[in-house]
Amino acid sequence: MKCPACTSIDNKVIDSRLSKDNTIIRRRRECEGCAKRFTTYERIEEFLPLVVKKDGRRETFDRAKVLAGVQRACEKRPVSLETMEGLVDQIERTVQEKGEREIAAQVIGALLMKLLKDVDQVAYVRFASVYRSFKDVSEFMNELRGLLDKER
Repeated sequence: MKCPACTSIDNKVIDSRLSKDNTIIRRRRECEGCAKRFTTYERIEEFLPLVVKKDGRRETFDRAKVLAGVQRACEKRPVSLETMEGLVDQIERTVQEKGEREIAAQVIGALLMKLLKDVDQVAYVRFASVYRSFKDVSEFMNELRGLLDKER
């Protein structure tokens, strides 16, 4: 493992811990070159399908990319990082359970919108505005009306 401070590959593991659900190992390391401490995470690499984009391009499923989208939607909202990571875990599990070699980006977006709607409605609307590419304010307002009607 390369040190993020000095790029030395000589380091030692100080502490290892399992996550709550026993799927990730967190390791605290110390660089033997500069004595800087850093954390690494180890998880089982499972088969993940290719994501088919709107324009037909295919990319490997990228957990970090999904998490970044969730974080943008939840920015300045009372949603913990743990909750956001839980959403991404659910998406990743669902994608794996489908067992398909390819999955449309729209399917992932729809799954994420459904989960966000239950967590934080403002984050849901933010994500929906990007995901659905609202063209104008009226489309945005229609989405908000739909949310308000369901609450009544």
